[in-house]
Amino acid sequence: MRYCQLGKDMVASSIVMGCMRIADKPLAQTERVIVEAMQKGVNTFDLADVYGNGDSERVFGVAIRDLGVSRKNYILQTKCGIRKNAEGKINRFDFSREYILSAAEASLKRLNADYIDILLLHRPDTLIEPDEVAEAFEKLRSEGKVRAFGVSNFSAMQMELLRKWGVEMVANQMQFALGHTAPVDTGFNINMYKDESTTRAGDAMEYCRVHNIAMQAWSPLQYGFFEGVFLGNEKFPELNAELNRLAEKYNCAPSAIAFAWVLRHPAFKQAVTGTASPEHMAEICEAGDIVLTRDEWYALYASTGRILP
Repeated sequence: MRYCQLGKDMVASSIVMGCMRIADKPLAQTERVIVEAMQKGVNTFDLADVYGNGDSERVFGVAIRDLGVSRKNYILQTKCGIRKNAEGKINRFDFSREYILSAAEASLKRLNADYIDILLLHRPDTLIEPDEVAEAFEKLRSEGKVRAFGVSNFSAMQMELLRKWGVEMVANQMQFALGHTAPVDTGFNINMYKDESTTRAGDAMEYCRVHNIAMQAWSPLQYGFFEGVFLGNEKFPELNAELNRLAEKYNCAPSAIAFAWVLRHPAFKQAVTGTASPEHMAEICEAGDIVLTRDEWYALYASTGRILP
């Protein structure tokens, strides 16, 4: 398993266990996935207050407690900022000082934790007042409730706005996969009259590299916006043929190659899993020991149907 440094004092695994889907799973199954992940070298766990309406945090808190894992042996990351209406549908984003503070407190309680290692702002709030965010973050940091902060799905200028008010970010979590190559497409097609020339990722990738902010890829096995998994999908015959070829070469599962493709990019230090299966977790974790060649990376990119200029 490879590791990267987040901020000044956190050494995190390149594979992150995503806990979005554990809310409705049996507790014993979640505990098996956590054990499998940690045995493979995973030390970072990703959650959000909206996952399972808070139940994912609650289940993780119980599972990690029952397993007796020392708090110093894992990195706990969660997110806040997405709010729902009375019907349970997302209807707004909220980065107000009061909400950030209340959301962090609620997450700590559900997680049975004294502190959160990394708190991410989940999706951009266009009504953001950066001074309020800075005040909330400083209060949480000074009280020892959150060690570091980051964002999710933020563009370069949205991050720059926060940095102007002194907000230091250690991570930006963004969708990136062989089924969603937007973060790199624009760079290949700069200054051209092509659809791929449209800036869709807001120059976030380059900005994060300049400012030493780790990019975290979410949904590394999905295509579109939760349209499905591309592995074994008949819609992607060339991609799957290339994944299978490399899986045979590296003696691993195709899913590990898909994750290794993400991690081969210098900006993406971490990739977040979405599985609640111990077996699939073990397969994916193999990516932490695979470094694809430049030729292999580009061959996989080409197999998605993208054409280099």
